[in-house]
Amino acid sequence: MPPAVSIVVPTFNRLKYLRRTLASVFQQTFQDWELVIADDGSDGDTRAYLQTLEDPPRVRVLWLSHSGRPAVARNAALRAAKGEYVAFVDSDDLWTPTKLQTQIDSLRRHPRCGWSYTRFVLVDESGNPTDWQRTRSWPIFAGWILDRLVRSETVIAVPSVIVSRELLEQVGGFDESLVMCEDYDLWLRLAARSEVDAVDEPSALVTRHAEHSGNEITSFADCARVFEKVRKIHGTEHLHAILGEKSAEVAAGLARSYAASGDRAAALRTVATSMRQSWRYPRWWSGALRATAQVFAPHALMAVARRGRVGASRPRGVPRA
Repeated sequence: MPPAVSIVVPTFNRLKYLRRTLASVFQQTFQDWELVIADDGSDGDTRAYLQTLEDPPRVRVLWLSHSGRPAVARNAALRAAKGEYVAFVDSDDLWTPTKLQTQIDSLRRHPRCGWSYTRFVLVDESGNPTDWQRTRSWPIFAGWILDRLVRSETVIAVPSVIVSRELLEQVGGFDESLVMCEDYDLWLRLAARSEVDAVDEPSALVTRHAEHSGNEITSFADCARVFEKVRKIHGTEHLHAILGEKSAEVAAGLARSYAASGDRAAALRTVATSMRQSWRYPRWWSGALRATAQVFAPHALMAVARRGRVGASRPRGVPRA
């Protein structure tokens, strides 16, 4: 019999975090699972550690060429997965011991739901809640949540999600053309196809640290592509207005990021190409004007600004693999 759950872990180095992550998997009270680790071309130390864990069919390691794209690694693991459900956890995050048991029990009580998510906690490298987490939290909703996801009324963290493998096959897994935001893209497609079961308790710890990959330019550019994809989903016509506003905000953010990085031509090009669809939104104007002002600021002033951005707090959003 195939396992109830296939646990998908993409990894690239980060051995000090990976050990903790996999320990939290092995400590699950629910034991009917297989573990599929997709290694994205890690170095020798990480490979040596993963070789000690290989124990087919319970624990399998897929040795991949480095792509730098979590979507590629996760999809490779999905193709190898045999479980009825798939659970995701990134190589620097943690699960509480009863995470799988609680979600599987709840999903079986709600058979109309093809996927599930829970609350999560943002923690630092020592496992302590971040300053942001101590003062804020996102609400969690069950049922049809596509509108709420588009409106950013809730946020879903990768390690909080379990999806039926059948539903994943229907929506096509992760979009490998996206370097970032590929998780948000998948949640939107899942939400358009199925109701979601929401477990209103924190079962995942998402670690914030200095080794996260990605940058603001890539994030904004990929987010713009995600919103454009949502427009093409049948039945989302009522969301086109809010998608227009979101796209305008993303375009303004992309222009500001280009300007801050010193790519003045790309900043002006982004402002010009987004104007036709975004001029009606006040937030686009404020961002576009800021980007334009940065473009024409003296080089010395921009150099100081860029140094300030490098030393600033980490970008907003949920950390990734």
